[in-house]
Amino acid sequence: IWLIWTRRLLAGAAFAGVSLACLLAWWSTILPSQERDWQPDMTHLAIARIDGDILTVNNVRNFRWRGDSAPEERWETRQYRLSQLQGVDLFLSHWSGELVAHAIISFNFADSLPLAFSIEIRRENGEAFSSIAGFFKQYELGLVAADERDVVKVRSTDRGEDVRIYRLDMQPQTAIGLLREYVALSQALDADPRWYHTLTANCTTVIFGMARRLDPGISLDWRILLPGALPSYLQDHAFLPRDVRVEDLIRKGQIGERAAGAYPDDGFSVRIREGVPKP
Repeated sequence: IWLIWTRRLLAGAAFAGVSLACLLAWWSTILPSQERDWQPDMTHLAIARIDGDILTVNNVRNFRWRGDSAPEERWETRQYRLSQLQGVDLFLSHWSGELVAHAIISFNFADSLPLAFSIEIRRENGEAFSSIAGFFKQYELGLVAADERDVVKVRSTDRGEDVRIYRLDMQPQTAIGLLREYVALSQALDADPRWYHTLTANCTTVIFGMARRLDPGISLDWRILLPGALPSYLQDHAFLPRDVRVEDLIRKGQIGERAAGAYPDDGFSVRIREGVPKP
C-alpha cells in the first residue's frame, strides 16, 4: 500500500505478486490427514465395497447415545443385497432456522435395516464447528455410515434438532447409481483424505456432485447451498411427489415425537416414516 501510495506502482505490484506467491506456496503445504486425535464418533470412517450383488460396509456406526453422557460405542460390519434396495430417503436436520440444515441420505432395503450416509466434518477432540473456519482447511471431510437409530435419532432426541424425512422419487437404477457413488467416495477418502469446505465440499454440495455425475443435466441452484430450501428444489426436479404441497411435505415429514423411544428401539425406522407421503 505504501509503494502504491508513493506512486511506485511497478514495485508495489511486484511486491504484492511475490507475497501472494509465498502465501500460496505455504498454503499448499497444509495437507489433510487420517491421523489425528479424533472425537469418538469420528474415529472410523465408512469403507464400503460391492461384490456382485453384495454391498459390504465396514465401520457402520451404531452408537447408543445418552444425552450429555458419553455414548456406548459400537462399530459394525454390515452386508446388504443391491437387489433388495427399495428406495432412498432424505433427512434434513434443522439446527439454526429454516434454511440451515444437515442432509443425510438413507437407503432402504427389503431385508435389512436402512443404511444412512452422512457427510460431515471430521472433528478432533475439543474442536467445534465454525462455518468461517470451514473455508480455511480447518476440518477433514468425513463419511459416516450409520444405523438410523444413531445418526438420525441422536439429532432429534438428544440434540433437539428439527429432523424431517422426505421419501425420494427415484428410479431403481438411479438409486443404485447413487449408492455406488457413496461406495466410491468411501474408498477415495480412505485412500486420500480431503478437506471439508463450507461451500464447495459440504453435506449437500458433495451429494450434488454425485447426482450430477449420474445426470449431467441437473442444474445448479442457490437452494443447493441452503439445504433447508432443498424440498422445493427437489420437487421442481420431480424427486418429491408433485401432488403434495411443499408445506405439507415439510409438516408430515417432521419426525418430532415419533423419534422418541427406548433403546434398542427396533421399530424406529418404521415409526418415523408413518404418514410421510410416498412417491
